[in-house]
Amino acid sequence: QVQLVESGGGLVQAGGSLRLSCAASERTFENYGMGWFRQAPGKEREFVTAISRTGGNAYYTDSLEGRFTLSKHGAKNTLYLQMNSLKPEDTAVYYCAATAAYGTPIYASSYAYWGQGTQVTVSS
Repeated sequence: QVQLVESGGGLVQAGGSLRLSCAASERTFENYGMGWFRQAPGKEREFVTAISRTGGNAYYTDSLEGRFTLSKHGAKNTLYLQMNSLKPEDTAVYYCAATAAYGTPIYASSYAYWGQGTQVTVSS
C-alpha cells in the first residue's frame, strides 16, 4: 500500500518561494513514477511535473516557465517541489501522486495513489 503525505504549503506573497514535501512509504520510488498536480478552486486538477520510475529528468508543464523544480531524496523517501517566483495564479491545492506507468504521465487518471494535498496561497 502506497501512502503519500504532503506538507509545506502556506501563504506567501507574489515573488516568494515555497518548498513542498511529499513523504512516501518505503520503496515507493523503486516501483512508481511520481508526479505533482494542482487544483485551483472551480478548476480541474492539472499536471505540474513528474519523474519516471526509472529516473532521468523531470518533465514540467510548459506554463511554469522554469520556476518550479522537482527533486527526490531516495533515502528519506521524500519528493520535493521547489517553487520560486510564485504568482497569484499558482494558488491551488497541490497533490503528489504515484503511478505504476512508465514515463511521465500527464493525466491524473494514470496515477493510482494520491496524497491529501497541501494548500498554497499566493497573495498579490
